[in-house]
Amino acid sequence: MVRNVIEVGENRYREDYGRYYEDFTPGDVYEHRPARTITQTDNIWFTLLTMNTHPLHFNDAYGEDTEFGECLVNSALTLSIVAGMSVSDVSHKTIANLGWREIKMPNPVFHGDTLFAESEVINKRLSESREGDGIVTVKTTGTNQHGDVIMEFERSMLIPTREKGIPGE
Repeated sequence: MVRNVIEVGENRYREDYGRYYEDFTPGDVYEHRPARTITQTDNIWFTLLTMNTHPLHFNDAYGEDTEFGECLVNSALTLSIVAGMSVSDVSHKTIANLGWREIKMPNPVFHGDTLFAESEVINKRLSESREGDGIVTVKTTGTNQHGDVIMEFERSMLIPTREKGIPGE
């Protein structure tokens, strides 16, 4: 987690998160913390909020009769949490998400699993159409408490240079 403190006045400080375009180096890996344990309530609320009607996410009797023997965590919730864990490091200063690629879920996630995440910078370049902005691509990997990979994806973001800054600074 990138956390900086900026002095904004005499004896007055503001916390600041994230990175500017210049702060990214291909090959760098950021470990995102804190980890997050997913509860049954998280899963049921998210599933119903998003109108997902598949019983494998909220019907214990149904889940018990599947090959998994229990309900699974909604994969969209897993994606949301793993992506959210990366925000303070890789996208807190982002202007826009430009795209998501290669979202993979090689192992299931169950209630009570604790998720960990890390992102590797795989590419960066200055924008050809937006002066003062750059495009950064990261590969984010989520694992469970056993170290099993539960999710991987690539995400490209439009990120300002330090010189351009962000609104409100």
